[in-house]
Amino acid sequence: MSLTPDQVRRIAHLARIETSEAEVQTTLEHLNGIFSLIEEMQAVNTQGVEPMAHAQDLAQRLRDDVVSESDRRAAFQAVAPETEAGLYLVPKVIE
Repeated sequence: MSLTPDQVRRIAHLARIETSEAEVQTTLEHLNGIFSLIEEMQAVNTQGVEPMAHAQDLAQRLRDDVVSESDRRAAFQAVAPETEAGLYLVPKVIE
């Protein structure tokens, strides 16, 4: 698939991008280059190739799931103006 200059102008118009004739030709070359690369990649036989999440088969290093902070809710709520049942009470702002 390749684009024509008219199609590039139409895309630029739809995107509200003002383009000169030189920009249309440059954009046309770049887009056609991208489309030819996509066509090459689609032509490759991938039958029997397993999909992979990453180009390298790496395992993600994970840290141990341990609690690193203590529960300080009581200390935080002690300085709050109003609390009830472990919740902060705030003035109503939407009627």
